[in-house]
Amino acid sequence: MQVHLATHGTRHSVPSVLLKRTALEAMRAIGCSRDAELDVALVSDATIARLNRRFLHHVGPTDVLTFPGRTGPGDLTIGEVVISMDRARTQAREAKWLVRREVALLLVHGVLHLGGFDDHTPRAALRMRALERTILGRIFRSGR
Repeated sequence: MQVHLATHGTRHSVPSVLLKRTALEAMRAIGCSRDAELDVALVSDATIARLNRRFLHHVGPTDVLTFPGRTGPGDLTIGEVVISMDRARTQAREAKWLVRREVALLLVHGVLHLGGFDDHTPRAALRMRALERTILGRIFRSGR
């Protein structure tokens, strides 16, 4: 499995090793094949707001967007997860934890969506949150 990171000029202090490890754990959890690939982009509120408007017709920024990859033969990329670093910083401050933990949560959340999970009903949301906690527990068990 491969993870491709892009920051699009957005400054951040989240180690790329942590991002890749988090993405790989989430990809394993959804049953990705060994040759699967994932694109991850860390962007500003302005950039994610443009994407949100263009593709979902929603106004304003959001914390994470996902774009599924192609599903034809030979297509390896499962999709792209786009994370707003501005939202991640704000939400981390509100949750009273590190920005890297919030970004990891958003990344896992996005990968789970690419894997077919949703949070549209209370039951589905509980199931998704439980899997997020399990995956994040593997990542942060050593206190990272």
